Amino acid sequence: MIQQPPPDPVEAKEEEEKEEEEEEEEAQEGENGGAEGAKKKKKKKKSKKKKTGAAPTVQSDPPRVGLSFLFPNGVYPEGEIQEYKNDNSYRTTSAEKKEAERLACENPETTYENIRRAAEVHRQVRAHARKHIRPGQTMTDIANNIEEGVRALVEVQGREKGGMEAENWRLAGIGFPTGLSLNECAAHYTPNAGDTRVLQQKDMLKVDIGVQVNGRICDSAFTLSFEPTYDALMEAVKDATNTGVREAGIDVRLGDIGAAIQEVMESYEVVVGTNTYQVKSIENLSGHSIERYRIHGGKSVPIVKTADQTKMEEGELFAIETFGSTGRGRVIESGDCSHYAKMRNPRGTLRQVCFLLSTHFGTLPFCRRYLDRYGESKYLLALKSLVQEGIVQDYPPLCDVKGAMTAQFLRETNDGMANLMSSPQAEVTTSMRHSVQMHREMLDDYTRDFGRTKSSVRSALDRANLLSNVRSDINAYKAARSSATDSLLAERGRIDSSHRMTDDVLAFCQAKVVLGGYQYTNEWSIELYAGY
Repeated sequence: MIQQPPPDPVEAKEEEEKEEEEEEEEAQEGENGGAEGAKKKKKKKKSKKKKTGAAPTVQSDPPRVGLSFLFPNGVYPEGEIQEYKNDNSYRTTSAEKKEAERLACENPETTYENIRRAAEVHRQVRAHARKHIRPGQTMTDIANNIEEGVRALVEVQGREKGGMEAENWRLAGIGFPTGLSLNECAAHYTPNAGDTRVLQQKDMLKVDIGVQVNGRICDSAFTLSFEPTYDALMEAVKDATNTGVREAGIDVRLGDIGAAIQEVMESYEVVVGTNTYQVKSIENLSGHSIERYRIHGGKSVPIVKTADQTKMEEGELFAIETFGSTGRGRVIESGDCSHYAKMRNPRGTLRQVCFLLSTHFGTLPFCRRYLDRYGESKYLLALKSLVQEGIVQDYPPLCDVKGAMTAQFLRETNDGMANLMSSPQAEVTTSMRHSVQMHREMLDDYTRDFGRTKSSVRSALDRANLLSNVRSDINAYKAARSSATDSLLAERGRIDSSHRMTDDVLAFCQAKVVLGGYQYTNEWSIELYAGY
């Protein structure tokens, strides 16, 4: 349910006092039976509407205020605009392309406002999650808090089974179950009913959140760690993802993006105790294109070098998603399945079983907790049958080897967003303020990145100074090389003298053997000579 902040206490008290005065006046007029009493009754009914208080202008904590209160004009902040690289730059400077994008934005079916609205919901929920997720919380509580925030901010009420609002899933809501994969598990884990797992201090948590508005799905993820051991792993996936975003663009080959991502990812190392691990791109995970109401479109964005010549095309939406690991860099299905998605309509007896899925989720992914939320209990056998028939696709947790650590970072990009530019003369609005806040958060991230880079440069300088000392030692050896050379020559002379003496002994023994009419080996001849 959407919770609005309570009205101001002072205003509420004034309204209450005003109502009490009006009730007293109404009672007095009612005793006289005058016509004025009836008129005042009508005025009183109108005054009751003021009890709702002023509309909220700031987000609550936890986030439960719908975006329509924060952005009453329906204009939402723009995301980061990434210019195309190299030969694709003409697409952002072409007046014809800009005009085509402007016209596309005026169509409610293809407007970027749906994407921006979903992105703003995601940003606010994500910021709260980053700040408040801490060790000691259960995975179920973390998932529920995130998903309740999404439901509240997109302002679509929960749908009850068989209710009139059963089709409202198409308007806005959760894009897919919140992923909360831990440690070696890289993706597709969310708690099922009865899961009591608790987040630990040493855990690495991948938080993957999905929001959809009119079928436009915003998919973004980040990794949380509460100890500094694996900071380099998190930095690797973030750097690799940003590289993928920079490389993306119209006509770019997906295999080339994967090569760039892998090069950056595997340039990092993680030191754990006395062991050093190279960060590896998980080769059988990838980013993907996103279609309306389908989180996985028809194209995959690899995170390793491949021969894939498929190109990005104009207007497509992509999730640039990277996964790094300290293990073998390959995942397998492992653990209890929680993620599902309906692939096609069933036939025969399974139609009734699939009705709930069609009316509440459509083609959007769902998990067991969502079925529990709608009052379903005995569904596991039916769900298994749907999976076996190929009507529902299951997505089990994907894990690397036990003991490995995995990290994830994901950003969404649209190959038309670079053409939308803001007017510098525009009036400062709430939307712009939120955009400024978003860029401040990004600046904080860049500041931390600069700090890490500065530390790396300092370490490189220390290594350079050490190398300079080694060069000094080499020069000192060269200066003293003349005496060392004399010693080596003297030693070689002694060795040559020993060789000549050995040759003389062998020749003498050979002569003795021949004279005696015997044939012996040289070694035996030496022994005979030694016995004389």
